[in-house]
Amino acid sequence: MHKAGFVNIVGNPNVGKSTLMNQLVGERISIATFKAQTTRHRIMGIVNTPEMQIVFSDTPGVLKPNYKLQESMLAFSESALADADVLLYVTDVVENPEKNMDFLEKVQRMDIPVILLINKIDQAPLSSPEGDTNVSSAAKASPRGGLEGADSWLAAIVDKWHALLPKAEILPISAKNKFGTDMLLKRIQELLPESPAYFDKDQLTDKPARFFVSEIIREKILLYYDKEIPYAVEVRVERFKETEKNIHINAIIYVERDSQKGIIIGHQGVALKKVSTEARKSLEKFFGKSVYLETFVKVDKDWRSSERELDSFGYNPE
Repeated sequence: MHKAGFVNIVGNPNVGKSTLMNQLVGERISIATFKAQTTRHRIMGIVNTPEMQIVFSDTPGVLKPNYKLQESMLAFSESALADADVLLYVTDVVENPEKNMDFLEKVQRMDIPVILLINKIDQAPLSSPEGDTNVSSAAKASPRGGLEGADSWLAAIVDKWHALLPKAEILPISAKNKFGTDMLLKRIQELLPESPAYFDKDQLTDKPARFFVSEIIREKILLYYDKEIPYAVEVRVERFKETEKNIHINAIIYVERDSQKGIIIGHQGVALKKVSTEARKSLEKFFGKSVYLETFVKVDKDWRSSERELDSFGYNPE
C-alpha cells in the first residue's frame, strides 16, 4: 500500500507558513522573513519515503488585492483549495480569527480534512505551576478543540477557531522551534489517501534552480531594505551556467522607479554589493558549490500592475 497526496498550506500573511513548510520538508524551500507578503508564488516541497509521498504547497498570505500582483498571489492561495487532499490552515496566537472571512468561508465549505494550526505559541506566556514560562504545557488539541494542560489564553483562542471551523482538527505548534511538527506530520500520514506517487521519488520541488536564485536574492532585499522598496522589486535570472565546480549567475533586479533604483544601488554601489554578497553566500550553501554572482538593477515601470509583465515573471496560477 502506497500513500500520496497534496497537503496545501494556507493562511493570512506573516503567520509562519513558509517556516512550517521548511520544517516539514526538512529543506529550505521557501524564503522566510519577518515581513508580510514574503511568499509570492505557490511553491511545492516533496517528502518521499518508500511507502509515501507528501506534496506540500506553500502559498502567499491571503489578502485583499490592491494591484494585479496581489490578485495573482490570491489566485495562488485559492488554487490550493481546489486540489488539496489535506488542508493546513495556519494562524497564530495574536491574529484576529475573523480576518479575511471571505477566504475562511471557502475553507468552511471544504469536505476534505482540515487541520487548523495555531502557530507561534512560544510568543505568548504559558506558565507552569512554578511560574516558569515554557511551551511544553500546550500538550495537544483534540479534534473538537479542547486542550489538555494548556493555559486559559490558548483555550480561548481554540474556542474561537472551533466556532469558525467546527470540523477542523486544532493543533498548537511552534514551527520555528519544531514544537508539535512531529505530531502534525504523523497525523498527515494517517490522513493521506492511497495513491501512487505524483512525482519522481528523488524530486524535492516543482521549481527550477533559477527560481530559487531569484527568491534568495529577493529575500536579501526584504531583509536589508525598508518600506515599499522590497515590494516593488522582482528578480529575473538572465544567465545560469553550471559546471562541476561552480555556477555563474547573472541576475537583474527590477524596480518601478528611478528613485528606487538609486536606493537599491546605494552610495557608490555599497547597498547592492551587500545584497549580492549575502545572496552569493546563501546560494553557495543552497547549491553546495562556488557561485559567481553578477547583479544589475533596471527600471520596469509599474510592473506589478501589468498583466504582460506579471506573466513574464511567472505569476500565472494556471
